[in-house]
Amino acid sequence: METVEVKTGAPYRIEIGRGLLDSLGDKVRALTKAKKAMIVTDETVYALYFERAARSLESVGIEVLEFVIPSGETSKSTGNLIKLWETLAENALTRSDVIVALGGGVVGDLAGFAAATYLRGIKYIQVPTTLLAMTDSSVGGKTAVDLKAGKNLAGAFYQPCAVVCDPDTLATLRRETFSDGMAEVIKYAMINNPVIIDKLFLYTESDSALLDEIIALCIEDKRDIVSRDEFDRGERALLNFGHTPAHAIERLSNYTVTHGSAVAVGMMIISRASAKLGLCNADVPETLEKLLDKFSLPKDTEFGAEDMAKAALGDKKRSGDRIDLILSYGVGDARICPTKIDELCEIFRKGTEK
Repeated sequence: METVEVKTGAPYRIEIGRGLLDSLGDKVRALTKAKKAMIVTDETVYALYFERAARSLESVGIEVLEFVIPSGETSKSTGNLIKLWETLAENALTRSDVIVALGGGVVGDLAGFAAATYLRGIKYIQVPTTLLAMTDSSVGGKTAVDLKAGKNLAGAFYQPCAVVCDPDTLATLRRETFSDGMAEVIKYAMINNPVIIDKLFLYTESDSALLDEIIALCIEDKRDIVSRDEFDRGERALLNFGHTPAHAIERLSNYTVTHGSAVAVGMMIISRASAKLGLCNADVPETLEKLLDKFSLPKDTEFGAEDMAKAALGDKKRSGDRIDLILSYGVGDARICPTKIDELCEIFRKGTEK
């Protein structure tokens, strides 16, 4: 097992180890005085891991309650947030109790925002079961739901009291879902950690030890950035590499394009545009393309530059007539570039032209 310490305003530990799901109860008992635990999960994860998680919690005398949502981004809604608040209240959870987010990024964001706001804050534990959630969304305390105008527009910074990563849960992922997570892993490689690139090219499906190492590297990378910029006022924006066009693609597709696939295309758009703008050499889009191909991730979108630019107007990174766009200056060298809104369309056009 590997432990990563996160030194934010409310410090916590991330534990990475195979089989950790069965010790969830011990982790919760060590961190809380909870008599009740509300497990928030989706229908897919419920069928796979709910019983194991519940059994572990019950073994230390914690009453287990459940809140199950349909799988998919559309479940990260204000409607489900209200339902979760009401369920917590109906079951009389108190500030000494705990919410357990068991699942991927949608579950973690929804459960975390509920924890941040119910009773003005109760403890929650992230138990990510997807590669994307393990390496990215479960770490750093960003919680949110989507609004009609855009993704993650209502939320709060609220750190979990622990993150428990059991890579064994990745074995039940569909290949497409695993690849989705690899998009976020590739992001870390491209923005500031090119060491990950070599490991990704070496990785094979049977190499669980290398996968665990890659997960730890991503978590440590995000830990370092979040510790320096907990509330997203500077350096943390680097983690949005490719995300401005990605969120636009998700919205335009009514979220039928998954987050990982959208991020893959978004990174490709930004990398191509950065090269054409003379900010980086051609090796940036070339390296990225090879990585995306290896993990069967898309590189192009059906949506045009103008439509994407319009959809990006609702991006949470916008400030007045500017938006913080993350552009590439080299492999492992991304930088925050305040960009005028009226320049987005041309940048996206450069990124979609081959």
